Amino acid sequence: MRAQQATTNTARRAVPGFFLALGGACLVAATFGGRLAIGLVTFGILALCSLALVLLGRRSETYQGLTEKEPDERFARIAGRAWAGTGVVLTVGNLSAFIGDLASGRSGDPYFWFVATAAITYIAFVAFWSRHT
Repeated sequence: MRAQQATTNTARRAVPGFFLALGGACLVAATFGGRLAIGLVTFGILALCSLALVLLGRRSETYQGLTEKEPDERFARIAGRAWAGTGVVLTVGNLSAFIGDLASGRSGDPYFWFVATAAITYIAFVAFWSRHT
């Protein structure tokens, strides 16, 4: 029982730790790029997200359920839908940026690759899951 609790606690710390590490990486990258202010703002935002997740981890049944090693069916469904929603938002955002870039007379190049990767990944997952379910 203690080993399971230690694993669960590690998982609950991993997500906020990831946000904090990502903020640190952004700060370092921005500093090397000569944009310290943006790096500090980004680090601050991600540190606040990390703190919010730590606080949620103590009180939120949903957050606790999502960070279990093997979440039950309900939490697995919630996580799947959250990832799907995130994918839709990112794809629509990148598609909008691509179209806006084209309308501005630019190539849309970085956004094109995000949109193309999303489309190829979607098709690959549909093909994979249609054969494995």
